[in-house]
Amino acid sequence: MATLPGLLICYAMYRADKYEKEPLWALGLFFAAGAFVTVPAIRVELWVMDMYGLRWQRSWSETILLAFGVVALWEELLKWLILLLVFNRRFFNEPLDGIVYAVMVGMGFATLENIAFLERFGPDSLLVRAFTAIPAHLVFAVVQGYYLGKAKFKNGGNVSPTERNRLVLYGFLVAFLLHGAYDLLIFQDRWQWLFLLATATTYLCLFYAADMIFEHLEHSPFKKEQKQKEPLIEE
Repeated sequence: MATLPGLLICYAMYRADKYEKEPLWALGLFFAAGAFVTVPAIRVELWVMDMYGLRWQRSWSETILLAFGVVALWEELLKWLILLLVFNRRFFNEPLDGIVYAVMVGMGFATLENIAFLERFGPDSLLVRAFTAIPAHLVFAVVQGYYLGKAKFKNGGNVSPTERNRLVLYGFLVAFLLHGAYDLLIFQDRWQWLFLLATATTYLCLFYAADMIFEHLEHSPFKKEQKQKEPLIEE
């Protein structure tokens, strides 16, 4: 129950990468790395909460600090640092690969986080997370991976170091802000409709995430090669 949503999304992402599949060992490695950084992320979050005396029943200022300065910052930062390891690898050879590996990292993180929620809150929490937190982590991952792909392959790969760094950093910042805004709406306990707004907005963002995936698919250098290999149909 805890692992199925993340694994299904990973499989769907693998199928979407239709022009040049990534090696399974690399996908598994980055999935495992995403799961690995879940532990330090949770430990840092608990440590910061304890240091500043943050509580789950809290004021708006504490909620904003918890959402942006604790949870969103550390989770997206650690996932981003893992994702950067793929940038100079030989198998990162088309724009979509940035999204593929970002999704592996994000789903690895979300899967281990699911296991932690299962042990703490029981199986009922998994059903809620399957339709809220898991899609949210998918959105954050696609955003980071999209800009990583642009940073390496924009203008046919002719990207200046300044532009490359800007795009990579921009991907992190957008994912961080989206994550923080989502957590802010989820963590507040004053208006239930804000929780519903966070969920609805997440699904709206999934449409934009799908557009990012299709855009990078269209710019794959392997798309033209595959068409050339397709047999001609005689009239």
